[in-house]
Amino acid sequence: MFPPLDWPGTLRDVTRLLAAYLLALPVGWYRERESHSVGVRTFPLVAMASCGYVLLASQQYMNTVDARSRVIQGLLAGIGFIGGGAILRADGNVHGTATAASIFTTGVLGAMVAEDRYILAALLSLVNLFTLRVLLPVKTRIDRGVNEPTDPAQPPT
Repeated sequence: MFPPLDWPGTLRDVTRLLAAYLLALPVGWYRERESHSVGVRTFPLVAMASCGYVLLASQQYMNTVDARSRVIQGLLAGIGFIGGGAILRADGNVHGTATAASIFTTGVLGAMVAEDRYILAALLSLVNLFTLRVLLPVKTRIDRGVNEPTDPAQPPT
């Protein structure tokens, strides 16, 4: 009635799910520590779910390029929906685009782990964390320079 359980394959898939979860955890941890609404729970879950869907598409009964392509397309639409929910417009400014982009990156990270592309997944995690953490002061400095009101009474420095 049920196919026999493939223990080595199951262990390999569980390892992939855990790797996707762990690679997304630092980004979620950082976002949570910075008091963002999307953080330590969302990022690892998105990565793990993405990994799970791609693994599902890789199974013997769905092992066609067309089926895998459809699963990945659906995954992208779902992650885009989650990211869209993180974007808000308030006071004439748009907020949450970095969060949405990070969610998208985390989804790709999970898909890469499912495809055994661990180095690229780790690189995505590191670049995501670098962009959120290290480039934030640069963005703040740029925003301050652009948004500062100019006083015509003061000469430029």
